Amino acid sequence: MFPRFDGHQRDFVAYGQEIKETVTRWTGLPICVGIGHSKTLAKLANHYAKKQPQLNGVCDFTRMTDDALDAVLEKLPVSAVWGIGRRLENSLKALGVENVLRLKRANLRRVRDRFGITIQRTVQELNGEPWLELDETRPIAKQVMSSRSFGQRVESLQELREAISYHAANATQRLRKQSLFANAVSVFIQNSPFDEAEFYGRTEAVALPAPTECSLQITNAALWLLKKMYQPEVYYQKAGVMLSELVPQEGQQIDLFTYSSCSNKSGRLMDAMDKINVKYRRSTIHLASEGIDRTWSMRRSFKSELHGRMERFAGGEIIRNARARKERVTNNKGKGRN
Repeated sequence: MFPRFDGHQRDFVAYGQEIKETVTRWTGLPICVGIGHSKTLAKLANHYAKKQPQLNGVCDFTRMTDDALDAVLEKLPVSAVWGIGRRLENSLKALGVENVLRLKRANLRRVRDRFGITIQRTVQELNGEPWLELDETRPIAKQVMSSRSFGQRVESLQELREAISYHAANATQRLRKQSLFANAVSVFIQNSPFDEAEFYGRTEAVALPAPTECSLQITNAALWLLKKMYQPEVYYQKAGVMLSELVPQEGQQIDLFTYSSCSNKSGRLMDAMDKINVKYRRSTIHLASEGIDRTWSMRRSFKSELHGRMERFAGGEIIRNARARKERVTNNKGKGRN
């Protein structure tokens, strides 16, 4: 929440303490209060108040001199800035922008050319120029979903596993793009209500031990749900994965015993996968459980000749055809010389 204090004559720190104590008394929730000349600075002040016990939960950047504020900003990593996710953080670090002060002093024109108007406004906000109005704050998405009707009816568990793995990875990639973490995973499968067979549709959900953006963890949870739901002898027409109870990257609470040892490694792995897939093409690198052919996504009438060749490869037909073509070319060359 960002209330305005325009024209307010009271001591902001004392007023912040009053707000903090009132909210805690009414809700039982411990909070911190940050005060700044812009939303971005107020958010950073709130972040700093959490890290400095001596501030007693309230930090007022407006009371600091320029030098004192710059000294604080120099201590804060660039990832502490509102809206700077892991991918953008890595791009900024590659340019030598490792802390908030360096971002504050960045050249506005170069920032806009490289990262766009949004980050330019962030730099201006760091310099005390308010750009983000109340209605410009983008609400956090409530859920992210990936689903699709199959190109043909699917009966086998293996094909369903591939489809669910694909949708789980796709939804998680979109989650990372928004710098969000998921607390819950849902999976649904169904046949068509227009088929002659009795309709079967089912949805299951599971809460994750801790918020995550890792495709491995989310896919494992989705496949576990699919195993519970799958019924043989049903010709499925559609499936999907939904991620919910989303929290921003800076708002996640790490489980010390469950994920703290692997979160950094999985985060670097996901970041590397995303960069490779953006540079080359989607799914250049993907989980093995997503499969290769993905026949579940194709309509039989639109299967390419290449796919037909891939199917025949196992029987050696491709090799035999290649040898036959080579023999024809050799014979034709011989005839030409005569």
